Amino acid sequence: MISKLYNVKNFIQNERSQKIIFILLAVICLTPIVSSPIALLLGFILAIIIGNPFEKNLHQYIHLLLQISIVGLGFGLKLDEALEAGKSGLILTVISILTVMISGYFIGKLLKLERPLSYLISVGTAICGGSAIAATSPIIKPNTKQISLALAIIFTLNSIALFVYPAAGHFLNLTQEQFGLWCAVGIHDTSSVVGAAGKYGNEALKIATTVKLARALWVIPVSLITMIIFKNKESKIKIPWFIGYFILAILLNTYFPFFSAFSLGINVLAKSGLNLTLFFIGSTLSIQTLKTIGMKPLALAVFLWIFISAGSLVFILNFD
Repeated sequence: MISKLYNVKNFIQNERSQKIIFILLAVICLTPIVSSPIALLLGFILAIIIGNPFEKNLHQYIHLLLQISIVGLGFGLKLDEALEAGKSGLILTVISILTVMISGYFIGKLLKLERPLSYLISVGTAICGGSAIAATSPIIKPNTKQISLALAIIFTLNSIALFVYPAAGHFLNLTQEQFGLWCAVGIHDTSSVVGAAGKYGNEALKIATTVKLARALWVIPVSLITMIIFKNKESKIKIPWFIGYFILAILLNTYFPFFSAFSLGINVLAKSGLNLTLFFIGSTLSIQTLKTIGMKPLALAVFLWIFISAGSLVFILNFD
């Protein structure tokens, strides 16, 4: 028995074996049997038990795969649906971004957090998670530790949201429209927004994707304001160009019957790509990464997350 356990341990610790296990799990995540939260969980468990043999090269592919998947989801939407979803989330988007950024500023000062770290956590919560942090980092020029810390906190809360939101949505008997809008506003990162909404239903997915990407465009005016706040005229704004391809996919699906014939297949592939993205994200999280999170920045991030989640839900239930 001891000999068998020793052989299993050696197999797991072997780099080639780790790569085989990683690839097998990645392939499984492409199948319909694995949901978005489970894909994320599989990646996290893998990182804890055997580590991630591809971690050094994986980060650059995560964003690319997410963007391709998002564009693919555009083929599942019609223009009138996208416009209606975008219109319904506009007021809530503006209110939530303003309140989160202002609250983050004052609470950050109260907790005596470094200004760049407090700003990164606030903008990541207010707009689109890691993408917003990546867009504003070159402007405010934080150190590497502050960027890593902000990303670790945001990705951790995103992972929790992927499980909590669908459960809360069912408990509160939210409609597909209500849940899709809530996801788009309350969850930081686009990958987790689409993952949670996709688990809830197709209508929720359509609304969440459209509103979240419309929300992501706010990174442009926020970046301009950031330049003024941090007085850095030399910085460049990172524009999320893939959103334009998402809009193009909607237009092609709406006005060209040829593309409509393939829209269902493209949509299925896009959802599989999203699952794989979440598996990759989960595999980059580790106990070591979580240990780097301090209590003060975590307190700020959790407060802002609860604030935007509860506040947007109350707004949706009473005013939408």
